Amino acid sequence: MIIRQAMVLAAGLGTRMRPVTDTIPKPLVKIGGKPMIDYGLDALVAAGVETAAVNVHYLAEQMIDHLSAYSGLDIVVSDERERLMNSGGGLAKGLELLDRDPVFVMNADLFWIGEPHGKPSNLERLAGFFDSATMDMALLCVRLENTTGHDGKRDFSLGEDGRLTRYREGLPNPVVYAGAIVLSPTLFDDAPEGAFNLNIYFDRAIAAGRLHGLVLEGHWLTVGTPEAIGEAEETIRKFSEIA
Repeated sequence: MIIRQAMVLAAGLGTRMRPVTDTIPKPLVKIGGKPMIDYGLDALVAAGVETAAVNVHYLAEQMIDHLSAYSGLDIVVSDERERLMNSGGGLAKGLELLDRDPVFVMNADLFWIGEPHGKPSNLERLAGFFDSATMDMALLCVRLENTTGHDGKRDFSLGEDGRLTRYREGLPNPVVYAGAIVLSPTLFDDAPEGAFNLNIYFDRAIAAGRLHGLVLEGHWLTVGTPEAIGEAEETIRKFSEIA
């Protein structure tokens, strides 16, 4: 299945990245010479996405200027300048700008490098993995040893059948949520009004046995503090030498 649309969550305040984010929104902070959000946008283009909704709040004018100059995608802005909607509320609001076909959901400040050449990309694999008959959401996940900048927290335990449950100490096959999802917009037809956290829908899907995960190929990066920028750039440099 080729997914043609996406929602990119980019409205966060980036408080842990201060003072870097005093004057620039976190998704536009450059890592390895490239704004963080562009790693995700480029991955969406490579996977066949044509339209993306992107939510904005903090220093929104900078975000809108950058998105208007980005080529390769038809980008529509979900404007949260008046009210920040949190991850779930922001997603529900942004989905209203898209059609009812399956959609990628991406975090603007999480990305990966080092995908194997000559094979389907992680997003293409995730699109092929998603089955609306058995899944509410398909999450891209990563093993802790293939991360840079992460705090060590495991998010889920991945079962042999591909189902995800919340990780607890001692459970097998722990994985980290890598910031990419495939879902059907109809899932959010009953979304609450206003701001809410996406974890509500994760937990609901777990309870129904309908949250599934696919393990990322390559290396995943998160840059949460100014000190993490150098570590991320060193990881990118090492991977570029291998490629």
